[in-house]
Amino acid sequence: MNRGSAFALGSIAGYLADAAFADPRRGHPVAVFGTAAGRLERALWRDHRAAGAVYTAVCVGTVAAGAHLAGRALGRSRYGQAALAAAATWTVLGGTSLTREATTIGRSLRAGELAAARERLPHLCGRDPSSLDEQQIARAVVESVAENTADAVVNALTWGALAGTPGLLAFRAVNTLDAMVGHRSPRHLRFGWASARLDDLAGWPGARLTALLAVAAAPEPRRAWRVWRRDGSAHPSPNAGQAESAFAGALGVRLGGTLRYGERVEHRPVLGAELRPVAVEDIERACLLSRRVGALALAVTVTARALWAWRRGRS
Repeated sequence: MNRGSAFALGSIAGYLADAAFADPRRGHPVAVFGTAAGRLERALWRDHRAAGAVYTAVCVGTVAAGAHLAGRALGRSRYGQAALAAAATWTVLGGTSLTREATTIGRSLRAGELAAARERLPHLCGRDPSSLDEQQIARAVVESVAENTADAVVNALTWGALAGTPGLLAFRAVNTLDAMVGHRSPRHLRFGWASARLDDLAGWPGARLTALLAVAAAPEPRRAWRVWRRDGSAHPSPNAGQAESAFAGALGVRLGGTLRYGERVEHRPVLGAELRPVAVEDIERACLLSRRVGALALAVTVTARALWAWRRGRS
């Protein structure tokens, strides 16, 4: 078993662990990282970009270096390398937790329990649910499933294919920092700039792979391709619109429009304007599409990593 095969085996095992067990309820390594990053932020915070750049470099660099040193410590043990890749993959993936949260909200909506759905929505996204009706909550869930399929599944697997275990863990660190300090609050407007821009850069390849795989998994691939290519760049995020527009076309629903985050209101372009509004039943369809995209991403990235290692071995 060569290095590429070891990583491929570990990635598959980690993916299956996420599918079977989802995220650990206690002591999740990402939560531990978040706690440490929060303490470091309080020590390093200054209201300018340079301080934020140092903060981002220290957090991400420490994670990547730690993963690299762990791999080096295992030496030529391919089974040890596979176990490390499996643990890292399980740590960074969040596809099962994502679809479980979405399904829980969809179940509440189908039962007519709007208050319960509103209470649960913040577990999935940052929108203010207090004034959302059933259709608006369903739309928020589908959009979150689309965006987080890229962030919580495909991008992590993509960086694993590109940079092995350090790539897997470094991407999750970048994505976590963006959630912590990358938003446009007065405190983080400058300090979080580096984290937000690095997350945009790191999310670029996986977002486009997510869109391609959503097209491939769609019941009507031509419609999904058309909506993605036409509307994918209309979104204010350079990456979120790729996945959301492809999901809109794949599901045959209209996404985007007005969003409320607490006191802040955003008017985003509509994705798939000619399609019908989202219905509650589309939540389960979005979850099914997310699982299909995740499985395809695993196959593509594992194959690419194994082929790259094989070619290096022959050269």
